[in-house]
Amino acid sequence: MGNRLSQIATRTGDDGTTGLADGSRVSKDHLRVAAMGDVDELNSSIGLLLTSELSETIRVDLAAIQNDLFDLGGELAIPGFTMISEKQVGRLDSRLAHYNADLPRLAEFILPGGSPAAALAHVCRTICRRAERALVALGKQDTINDGPRQYLNRLSDLLFVLARVLNREAGGSDVQWQQRKNQ
Repeated sequence: MGNRLSQIATRTGDDGTTGLADGSRVSKDHLRVAAMGDVDELNSSIGLLLTSELSETIRVDLAAIQNDLFDLGGELAIPGFTMISEKQVGRLDSRLAHYNADLPRLAEFILPGGSPAAALAHVCRTICRRAERALVALGKQDTINDGPRQYLNRLSDLLFVLARVLNREAGGSDVQWQQRKNQ
């Protein structure tokens, strides 16, 4: 993978451009840079979620996801390079099935909230959806692989399910939407 940073303050971005890992430079508002930023924000938010009280199983899964997201960012930073595999997407499918197995069927829409960890998982989910939208937009401009988009699509579902699991682990339940009629 591209060059490792040995110096953080390079001043090369003072002109409004940033370097990609292949050595090319693009504007800091390029769709690729926006997608990379959304993935980075998601990874940072998952890092914050990891500071919560979590079961070891969820902790291990989130740590693996953080590494995958770093790979995904790397793939975005090197146009034409592939780092996200079908195996990584399949692992998310497997974890979704695992966590969904013990959850009650949804009877109503749920609101983000409940325990602090569940609420933070919902924040991660919304950032993940934004990152996915950024990848879709980038794909209309540049050629990108399917893996990153598929990964983020599965991950947002997993984060929703994890929020439900975290509420149960904290002794609570889903926060259900209450439709108000004739306000």
